[in-house]
Amino acid sequence: MGGFGRYLAAALAARTASEGMGMAVVLLALERTGSAAHGAFVLTAWLAPHVLAAPLAGAAAARSRRPRLFHVGALAGFAAAVAALTALLGRAPVPLALAVAVLGGSCGPMVTGGLSSLVTGLVAAGPGRDRAYGWDAATYNAAAVTAPAAVGLVTALGSAGPAMAVLAASGALAAVLAATLPYGDQGAGPAPDAPRAGLGAGLAALWRVRELRAVTSATTLAFVGIGSLTTVSVLLATELGSPGGGGVLMTAFAVGALGGSLTLGRITSVEPGRLVRWALAGTGAALAAAVLAPSLAVTAALFAVAGVCDGPLLTATLRIRSEYAPDGARTQVFTLGAGLKLTAASAGAALVGIAADAPAAALLTGIAALLLTAALLHALTSARGPARPARAGSAATAGTAGAAGAAGPAGSTGPSGGSATTAAGRRTPEGP
Repeated sequence: MGGFGRYLAAALAARTASEGMGMAVVLLALERTGSAAHGAFVLTAWLAPHVLAAPLAGAAAARSRRPRLFHVGALAGFAAAVAALTALLGRAPVPLALAVAVLGGSCGPMVTGGLSSLVTGLVAAGPGRDRAYGWDAATYNAAAVTAPAAVGLVTALGSAGPAMAVLAASGALAAVLAATLPYGDQGAGPAPDAPRAGLGAGLAALWRVRELRAVTSATTLAFVGIGSLTTVSVLLATELGSPGGGGVLMTAFAVGALGGSLTLGRITSVEPGRLVRWALAGTGAALAAAVLAPSLAVTAALFAVAGVCDGPLLTATLRIRSEYAPDGARTQVFTLGAGLKLTAASAGAALVGIAADAPAAALLTGIAALLLTAALLHALTSARGPARPARAGSAATAGTAGAAGAAGPAGSTGPSGGSATTAAGRRTPEGP
C-alpha cells in the first residue's frame, strides 16, 4: 500500500472512532447510569476543546521537528482517551471522566484538519492532489455512515462497553498506520532557518486571505444548520408518523454525501469556490423541498439528494485551504477551520435543543435558510473572482506586512507554495 493509501486507511480509522463517539458515549452512559444526560455532559466536554485546541495543535505540528512523533502521539492520545472513558464512564467520579474527555477532545483537531494537512506532502501538486482531497473528504462521509451502524450493531449484540472498545481500537489502528507515513519525504517540519509562525498565524490567515475568509465564514454558518440536522430529522420523522425514522433520514443524507464526495467531489475542472457555492445552495434547496414532503420515503429521498450536494463541499474546502494557506501556518489553517466548523455544529445542536418544541418543518426551513444564506455569503465575500498566483517575491513582501507577518504570506490572496498552481517541492509519487 502506497503512502497515500496508508494515509486514507489511517484517516478512515481515526474518523470512524471520532464519528462513533457521539452515539457510543450516550449509549454507555444510559446503560450504566440510566441517564443519557450524563453522557451528554461527557460529550460536551469532549467537543468543547476543539476550537481552543485547534490553533495550539496546528502551531505545535508546524513547529515540530519530529512530525511523525507528534501526529502519532496525538492519535494515540485520542485512542487512549476513548479507552479510558470506556472504563471510567458511569463508574468513576464525574470530574475524572470529564477531565479525560477534555484531554481526548484536545487531540480531536489532529484527527480532522491535522490529518488533512498532510495530503499536501503526500501527493504532488496538480489535478492528482485535487482528487486526493476528494478521497480524503470521502473518509469523513464513509465514517459518518459506518461508525453509528457499527456502534449500534455491537451494542445490540452485546453492550455499549464493547462498542466503545471498538472505537478505541480503531483510533489505535490509526496511530499505527500514521507511524508508517513518509513524513521525511514530504519535508514536514520547519526548516532550520525558517521563521516560526506564531499562535495567531492561522487565525490571521483565515481573516486576511480573501479565499480562506470566504470559505471559513460560509462553512461555519452552514454548520450551525448541519449540526442541528440530526435532532431535527428525529423530530421530523416523528411528525411524519415514524418515530424511529430519524436514523433513516440521516443515513440517507450520509450515504448521499459519500456518493457526492466520490463523484462530484472529484471534479477538478470546476473552481473550488464555485463548487462551495453550488454545494451549499444545492443542499439548502433539497432540504427546503423536504419540508413539503408528504411521507418519510420522499423525505429520505430528498435528504439523500441534499447529501449528494453536500458531498463535494468538504473536498472544495480542503482544496481552498491547501491552495491559499501560507506554508508556515498551513496546519493551523486546517485545524482551526475544522475546529470552527465543529464548534458551529455544536452551537446548532444546542439552539435546536432550545427550540425543540417548534414544528419540525419550521426548524428544517431554518436549516435550509442558513445553508442558502451561507452560499450567498460566500458569493459576496469572494465576489472579486479567483486570485492570480503570487509572483516570485510577492509572498515575502506580503508576509512582512501587518501584525501577522510572522505567519508568512498571510495577507496574500494568491495560492501558497502548496497550491496546485505553483511549483511543487519534493513529493512522494503516491496518489489516488
